[in-house]
Amino acid sequence: MKVTIVVGGKFHGFNLAEQLNNKNALNSLITSYPKYSLEKYGIEKKKVKSLLFKEIFLKICNKLNYLFKYFDYDFFLCNYFDKKASKLIDYKNIDILIGWSGFSKECFLKANKYKCIKILERGSSHIKFQEQILKEENIKTGINNKIPSKKMIDKEIQEYDLADYICVPSQFVKDSFLKFGINEKKIIKIPYGVDLKEFEILKNLKSKDGKFKIICAGTVCFRKGSHYLIKAFDELALPNAELIFVGPIEREINEILKKFKNNKNIKFIGKKPQGELKYLYNSSDLFVLNSIEDGFGMVISQAMACGLPVIATENTGGSEIIDDDVDGFIIPVRNISILKKKINELYFNREKLSQMGTNAYKKSLQDLSWKNYGNKIFEAYYSLYKNRADK
Repeated sequence: MKVTIVVGGKFHGFNLAEQLNNKNALNSLITSYPKYSLEKYGIEKKKVKSLLFKEIFLKICNKLNYLFKYFDYDFFLCNYFDKKASKLIDYKNIDILIGWSGFSKECFLKANKYKCIKILERGSSHIKFQEQILKEENIKTGINNKIPSKKMIDKEIQEYDLADYICVPSQFVKDSFLKFGINEKKIIKIPYGVDLKEFEILKNLKSKDGKFKIICAGTVCFRKGSHYLIKAFDELALPNAELIFVGPIEREINEILKKFKNNKNIKFIGKKPQGELKYLYNSSDLFVLNSIEDGFGMVISQAMACGLPVIATENTGGSEIIDDDVDGFIIPVRNISILKKKINELYFNREKLSQMGTNAYKKSLQDLSWKNYGNKIFEAYYSLYKNRADK
């Protein structure tokens, strides 16, 4: 079985490539990252094809804050990468083509002329569901939050139709596809993993003054429900407690953040290198991912591997790996009162906090490794490959 992966970025594509390579199934990986980025995954450079323009141009666009108003650069870059990648695929000599949503229309159209199986990777909910829930948030906040453009929505829907199968990481994402009419037989559901060598428990990093630290990793934005978490923490006013956000801040949420600028216990420390995250997790007490739409928050698995209990909404994919009231809590989206109640419970019951953290760590060791994910995804791919070959 020979598999080619097309991913306009990184996402979990490098971990998928590593697992397939370990099983001698990886034919090639086409990415917008440089080849040296794959060295730690043990993938030979000859198997990697890099299209660097997409990442270079994206960094430029992100620095020019006003540009998004006049130019749909997300769609432009996805299209550019897709067209370039479609010319690099050896369609005749592969059995399965894995393409990331938004980056695969041209690749799949060309693949239709060959016998390879087309599988679309979609880490977030169905793009129409994503559009719907973000529009609702715009109405609730009165702020024009960035939503997928019509061009991007149309392109992704065409990719859903072109794909033979769609691979998703959680029941939440699967349900969103079923809601918009995708046949259940077309959906493969496999949760992502975590690097247990990179994320682990480290000793003696907790605050010596007993400060209770809540951490959230990821972009500070409406989609991540950052504004609800900030409001909940501010209203709780817990003594000797901090709320720490690790990640960039989207410009649209700045108006909300201004309202809480006087709360010195809410800290924004910006984006940090992946290698620093485990130290930040280990110096914290509780991880919260309060997203209104997040197909599978890989930061949840990372935090659990570092021994943190997790509070996550139903729309994060957290219910795939969190046992409610055992190693964390699953709560409804946009529900500040329940979020406050769960934070309060763990703040005042440190014994339960500690036991939940221990349970989370044990769960990560047992079930959440990338190797475990790799075995499941390989088995799914091989079954599809074998069934097609037998016909």
